[in-house]
Amino acid sequence: MPTRANAHGHIDHLHMYCLCMVGLNALLAPALAILSDRVPPKLCGTASSFYGGGMVTGQPIGTMIGSRMINNAQAGFIIGAVIMLASGFVALAIWPREESSKDMERTKMTLKDLAVSCHFPKFSTSRDFYKAFGCRVCMLLSYQMISVHQLYIVEDYVHQTKTEAAGTIATMSIITMVVSLTASLISGPISDKMHTRKVPVIIASLLFAIGTAMPWIMPSVTGMYLYAGIAGFGYGVYSAIDQALNVDVLPNKEEAGKDLGILNLATTLGQAVGPTITSTVKTATGALRLHSPSPSSWPCAPPCSCCAFRR
Repeated sequence: MPTRANAHGHIDHLHMYCLCMVGLNALLAPALAILSDRVPPKLCGTASSFYGGGMVTGQPIGTMIGSRMINNAQAGFIIGAVIMLASGFVALAIWPREESSKDMERTKMTLKDLAVSCHFPKFSTSRDFYKAFGCRVCMLLSYQMISVHQLYIVEDYVHQTKTEAAGTIATMSIITMVVSLTASLISGPISDKMHTRKVPVIIASLLFAIGTAMPWIMPSVTGMYLYAGIAGFGYGVYSAIDQALNVDVLPNKEEAGKDLGILNLATTLGQAVGPTITSTVKTATGALRLHSPSPSSWPCAPPCSCCAFRR
């Protein structure tokens, strides 16, 4: 967890995390525009599946590495920073070069022109665009509500120690990586063949909802593994189709970079609001547990919800 600066002047980890998010989103925004600028529409789903495959593979690998460094957070921060720095140079090296702009007409841009260029599309003529935005917010919000707090869920809900929870999360990460990558690589080409994005997105949402319910039905390690497998597969399908869907609903292809950047705000919003909701709920339930009876008076072990929340 982020900690405040100590007396020796160590930099506030929370502020550094926010700064990292600025850099990450600055890196992702142009990557999203490439789908619209350089990929034929008939292959957009396939290209999107590789983008989604990289995302759903990187996240569980990062979680797995982080779980191994649960008792050495400083090394985890350093490794994360090095990988993020290297990713920018790797992307610059392997991306196809853009055409030269030497012969393009030069126009002078004022601050007013820059402000006008950042306008949001009109809702009346871009309903599908905003539907995709809302869908993405909801999916990322629900995903982040769980993924960011996996350690606390396994500790508090499955009742494992921190070391045991780290092992469980590492196994969940492997499961998520395998099923998400498989789902991502097959769903993109299938959507191109079907000429539709809606059906895979609906299927992905249903699978994610079913997977999320597994730990609630079975509050055990098995339930967490089922969540990782089922929800991970659904998230992989969604991640593969998401970018192709976003390209399909662009109001103006000439402003693809700007509009895809707006859609990327949905990711940032979900990442910010999801953990906030979970933290708020955790704080509220923790406050209630302060009034619960002592462990010796619990009629069940481990305590069930009726004991934990009884005043």
